[in-house]
Amino acid sequence: MAEYTLLEAVTRALHWEMTADENVVVLGEDVGVNGGVFRATDGLQSVFGEERVIDTPLAESVIVGMSIGMAAQGMKPIPELQFMGFIYPALDQIINHAARLRNRTRGRLHCPMVIRAPFGGGIHAPEHHSESTEAFFAHMPGIRVVIPSSPARAYGLLLAAIRDPDPVLFLEPKRIYRFGKQELEDKGDALPLDSCFVLRDGIDITLVSWGASIKETLEAARQLARVGVDAEVIDVATISPLDMDTILDSVSRTGRCVIVHEAARSFGVGAEIAAQLACEGITSLLAPVKRVAGFDTVMPLYRHEEQYMPGVNRIIEAVKESMGYR
Repeated sequence: MAEYTLLEAVTRALHWEMTADENVVVLGEDVGVNGGVFRATDGLQSVFGEERVIDTPLAESVIVGMSIGMAAQGMKPIPELQFMGFIYPALDQIINHAARLRNRTRGRLHCPMVIRAPFGGGIHAPEHHSESTEAFFAHMPGIRVVIPSSPARAYGLLLAAIRDPDPVLFLEPKRIYRFGKQELEDKGDALPLDSCFVLRDGIDITLVSWGASIKETLEAARQLARVGVDAEVIDVATISPLDMDTILDSVSRTGRCVIVHEAARSFGVGAEIAAQLACEGITSLLAPVKRVAGFDTVMPLYRHEEQYMPGVNRIIEAVKESMGYR
């Protein structure tokens, strides 16, 4: 079985679905000749041609707007936005049109499109390239928000997203694009959307995370095991709609929870998970829910980037505080 990086897994998923379904097209800035800014679409234009792998002008609103028109007429467009920080010119198209098309037409039209965007920090990028604003889109009804954290999940979740009849924002954590490889059988098997993945079983505390922060969360769990703390690790994967049942089930057994995410602490997905735990899981909690997150400020440039993002030591410290409650 071949091994792939997360980036290569994205490419393989695109290749598989474009082969299986002629209605699938890829479009965006430099996705064709250059293969995308991170080379996620490398080689696709030579296989599928310029009519299915389309280099567009530098105009995010046009890219997404054109994709909505394609989707409404039976195609399955996959627009790539080079960085999440460039997504904002397309907000009107995403929120007012893609997300509302099914509702607006009473089900007559739908919008099977997948907007791909690299996101997050950790690659020493300049300003406007390191945002983690997934909560903004999770708040918008009609948009599914999916964030893979490994090559296998990138492959399976992207296939599921392309096959979904409604719009999906597929955020790819660029910090782990090339972090290690994973064995992957490239045979078109999708993974379920709207479901968390339990990556590690444990009985003492539940660690909840998604995207690139899964890397530090798993490492923290490994280090905690050496001192006798058995942590369960959950990858949220689809942050909207949110699979709270899996998280609540875990916390009902462990009694404690630490949520880890790279995005700013306030008003985020972590806050929503904590609020639902307080509402639905309060009788299970043995300690307050802890959040280890980015700070409520603009992501700094690379000199201070490591201080911004949640690291293993911060996660372990939060776990120790939680375990201190008796």
